[in-house]
Amino acid sequence: MGTDEGFVQVEPTVGFERVPEFGINLGSPLRLRLWGPEGGGVVRREDWDTLSDWGQLVRGLQFGSDNAPLGGWFGRLDSYSLMSGHLVRRYSNRTNPDYHPAGGFLTGRLGPVCAGAFASDVLGARLMGAEVELDMERLLFGNPEQRHRYTLALSGVHDWGRAGGGSAPVTLAHLDAMAVVLMRPVFKAHVLAGWGGRPGESGAWGAVVGVGADAATPNLDMLLRLEVRRQQGGFRQGFFGPDYELARFQAAGPDGVPLADAPFSEGYSVFGEAEVGWDAVSYGGPYKHLRLSLGAEAFFWGRFDVDGRVAVQLCERSLEVALKGLGVGMGQPGARYLGAAEVRWRFLGGKFYVLGTSGTLLFPTAEGALRPGAFASMGLGVDNAR
Repeated sequence: MGTDEGFVQVEPTVGFERVPEFGINLGSPLRLRLWGPEGGGVVRREDWDTLSDWGQLVRGLQFGSDNAPLGGWFGRLDSYSLMSGHLVRRYSNRTNPDYHPAGGFLTGRLGPVCAGAFASDVLGARLMGAEVELDMERLLFGNPEQRHRYTLALSGVHDWGRAGGGSAPVTLAHLDAMAVVLMRPVFKAHVLAGWGGRPGESGAWGAVVGVGADAATPNLDMLLRLEVRRQQGGFRQGFFGPDYELARFQAAGPDGVPLADAPFSEGYSVFGEAEVGWDAVSYGGPYKHLRLSLGAEAFFWGRFDVDGRVAVQLCERSLEVALKGLGVGMGQPGARYLGAAEVRWRFLGGKFYVLGTSGTLLFPTAEGALRPGAFASMGLGVDNAR
């Protein structure tokens, strides 16, 4: 049974940005108890009871860029995909409310090779993976007019299961081939095919074919994906997804077992994803009038998963409304739902703001079950970022 607790949250931060290719932001939310069970302490104990929780002191450390030979990020991972995204897609490392790791990823380019590597927890033995992509045209025929039109990629991910609560280790691998069939200055389209499996698990494999399109204009950034997938023997694409930090304790469905042990019906599915950022004034910054991120997968045997978030800025950017939701296993017994909303109103020139948030949570217990919870908060803040 849940317990009501109340906190006042103070979030001191300090940021530094020397050049566009380097920036660091340090700080952490400190939740000071107003009411709750006796013996709980002044500071919420669950926020700081493991080594991994100290990773939340790094709100963000960024260096390089997507176009640089080497780039990276350390901090919170939210809706992260490892390159092709067929193993790690739309993953968030803080879905568990009592686990606050700092993750990180690196990307690099050298000749015809592009590589990426990530860790969900840089202070603990948890989820780690890498993907290597070869520009086949450049590798075989020298420098082409358009690079990365024909690529072959190999990825592998392993969960050690030793931080953030113990869980069974899992290893997955995937091979992908991609060809760009249309390339314009602000638009390109591609086709892809891939195959993956669970090393050491006989009969656990999956295949995928799909199409994708990307567009980038001064006002609009857009990414679209559509894939047909086949799952067999417990393997599936997107295994490490938005629900993974909860599913590794208890997967959605009627069985109530961890994802590594949960049965998964064999068959086909259709996956679609859209990422849209639109701004009316073409200023080129990260804060858009509209930001939409949506991923959905429909399985032919009656299951439906969806993960999405949308944020809009209104009233000359003075008001921002954001919604996000997650539904896993819909259409089947034991479906899982999470949602949250945030409203932020800026005043006095935009540097001060009032913030209100609310939503639902799931807390892993010592027995491996998930205890439902909810939160609501209001507060005041000041910053210089819009």
